[in-house]
Amino acid sequence: MAVNSNHKTFNGGIHPPYNKELASSQPIKVAPVPSEVIIPLSQHIGAPNEALVAPGDKVTVGQKIGGSEAFVSASVHSSVAGTVKAITDITGFTGAKVKAIIIEADPEQPEFEKKTGADLDGITAERVREISREAGLVGMGGAAFPTHVKLAPPKDKAIDTVIINACECEPFLTCDHRLMLERPSDMIAGLKLLMKAVGAKSGIVGIEANKMDAVDEVRKAAEGESGISVEVLEVKYPEGAEKMLIYALSGRKVPPGKLPSEVGCLVQNVGTAIALYEAAAWGKPLYERVLTVTGPGIKQPCNLLAKIGTPISTLVEDCGGFQGEAGKLVMGGPMTGWAQKDTSAPIVKGTSGILVLTADVVDIGEEHECVRCGKCVDTCPMFLLPNYIATCTRAEEWDKAEMYGALDCFECGCCSFVCPAYIPHVTYARKAKAEIAALKKR
Repeated sequence: MAVNSNHKTFNGGIHPPYNKELASSQPIKVAPVPSEVIIPLSQHIGAPNEALVAPGDKVTVGQKIGGSEAFVSASVHSSVAGTVKAITDITGFTGAKVKAIIIEADPEQPEFEKKTGADLDGITAERVREISREAGLVGMGGAAFPTHVKLAPPKDKAIDTVIINACECEPFLTCDHRLMLERPSDMIAGLKLLMKAVGAKSGIVGIEANKMDAVDEVRKAAEGESGISVEVLEVKYPEGAEKMLIYALSGRKVPPGKLPSEVGCLVQNVGTAIALYEAAAWGKPLYERVLTVTGPGIKQPCNLLAKIGTPISTLVEDCGGFQGEAGKLVMGGPMTGWAQKDTSAPIVKGTSGILVLTADVVDIGEEHECVRCGKCVDTCPMFLLPNYIATCTRAEEWDKAEMYGALDCFECGCCSFVCPAYIPHVTYARKAKAEIAALKKR
């Protein structure tokens, strides 16, 4: 892919096959309501929720069913009207056991009643934060960090710029692209609320150059809005990673181990901005989201508005089912997603896609000794030494792994993608981080 030097970007990164064309032209359609939803009580970074309902209880669409008094947490809401069938442990998309509420959906599903008359221009910053907490909003790009926490930075960290991450640099995924084409005004309204919450005067929407139709639509929606601009970024992975995006758009460098607030920035996803608008304007909690179901193993790749808690199998069926020999099913994108053992896991707030790869695509070589080519070092957007981190992890030398920057790795997968020795660098970095964190707790 040709690189346009006029487009903003960062140092490092890769240009994988993007495969956006499979679903990018498919308008968002509403997925059928499943007969049963499985809603994990913890779908976010932070303290887990406690169930607020019991088996046998009747619930309504948007009803709060799980919550926590902890500040760093995000409540969960029922995505259907129905009856609580069970509260039990399930295997979540990461493979870990999580407690979930299973709800049997009623045959007739009433529409969510939108509130009207909200004064979004006169709304206070405190009220925006309250709304985001009440609605259970989280980052919908995958990290799932509670939004109300992001909107309450330390008092000594003034935020002057809010950035909407509209890059969608992960291959195959197109849900954010479709949202920008179909709901650009709602996204801009959400951006204005985010700016209001943190007192920022500048708002930037960063969109990669392979979505120029979205650039046009968002610019139209932002026309006349004070302090809001739309910037075109180079098509490169991981352009949408927080620290990379901040540097590309502002030239500011977030120090290792620090948050974007350190340099006066706040970054939020397209879906989160729209969800905040819905919560403030309509009183709607986060109980459904748009995601992409795609890949060579899907008959009819599409973008769906689906209920949180819908099993993967149901969404695959909604898109025509499997085709060919399915080799790997991933929740999320191919670079940062989580491979699934089966299709029973439910989608959560941070699920941006379901990807089905055929066996011929995932048939790669076996891991062997590092050839010292340095490609992993050259492509790492965090300027780490993935080869050294992998070596230290194999040797269980956790202090050295930390010294080489394991904790600064955000698992983008660039190193694994370019490695000719097929070393799963991300797997090693993930293990190192877990072991280092465990040692620090002792």
